[in-house]
Amino acid sequence: MKRKIAIIAGLLALTIGLALFLGRGMLAERAFQRALDTTVGVDQTAAYADGLHLYVCGSGSPMPDANRAGPCLAVLAGNQAFVFDSGSGSIRKLQRMGFPMPKLRAVFLTHLHSDHIDGLGELLLQAWVAGGRSAPLPVYGPAGTDQVIAGFRTAYEIDEGYRVAHHGPKVVQPSGFGGAAQIIALPDGTDSQVVYDADGVKITVIRVNHAPIAPAFGYRIDYKGRSIALSGDTVYSPSFVIASKGADLMLHEALNKEMIAALGKKLGERGQANNAQIMSDIQNYHASPEDAARSAKEAGVRELVLYHLVPAPPAKLIEPLFLGGAPKIFPSVRLANDGMLVHLPSGSKAVEFTSAF
Repeated sequence: MKRKIAIIAGLLALTIGLALFLGRGMLAERAFQRALDTTVGVDQTAAYADGLHLYVCGSGSPMPDANRAGPCLAVLAGNQAFVFDSGSGSIRKLQRMGFPMPKLRAVFLTHLHSDHIDGLGELLLQAWVAGGRSAPLPVYGPAGTDQVIAGFRTAYEIDEGYRVAHHGPKVVQPSGFGGAAQIIALPDGTDSQVVYDADGVKITVIRVNHAPIAPAFGYRIDYKGRSIALSGDTVYSPSFVIASKGADLMLHEALNKEMIAALGKKLGERGQANNAQIMSDIQNYHASPEDAARSAKEAGVRELVLYHLVPAPPAKLIEPLFLGGAPKIFPSVRLANDGMLVHLPSGSKAVEFTSAF
């Protein structure tokens, strides 16, 4: 009798296990199908109100961080999209956010430090294939931008040949491969200048101070009464403050000097003198959170978001330490995270923060 009960119990357990297994498979299949139906080939921006929409595709720095890609911001203005810098890993983040690659009109580089351009090759490739381009992507930047683009073109030429041979020239058009450099040269004595003006979108380049790297640029984007100012890498720069006057949203880089000094001291104690020296050197060409807050206050912007965080706080608990005295200077300040979306609908004063992840 006991043996019979044990057999029945075993069969029942097997039946339940099999049902759970099959049920799990059905649930997985349904989840996969739902993902196909709701995301694949769907323009995630179709439901956005007309206006400016900011994507934080990279809030990090050259320091390794599993959660933050290298510096990258993108803006959708009406039906036109733009990318500002393309740090390592940022383009994959951007595509995860539902960025409309076919609407991409141009890339704008703030300067040619490697951490701001090392994802440019991937961006040019995705703009070509995923964006279906038939002409090279315009890339605006300082002197030397043409050399950078030529280098990426050389690096990707073999890959270009593979893709055209595999998919055919109708699917990946050879004429759309690579980038077309648009060199920005601000005249001496000129701190800002409109470099893009089309279909209601105006983009202004701003000279900022990232010495000894020169020139270095920030940008302002205006569309239908809404505006965003992006600092790029800089110390506190009066030119950026002036050009950002009245913007709805300011994105400003930030380096916490006390935290970096502590890192440098620890590296020195552990015999890494060269790396300790780098921690000392980088303090003189970046803005502190307090500097960024001062810029936002003087420019009279609505909201301030700090990005290109050095060093990026690894946990929420440490964020107040990174911010330091910035909130006392400008209370509407927050730290960027990869995946952050900011919506500025036209005909409104609203600044709406959401997240794609």
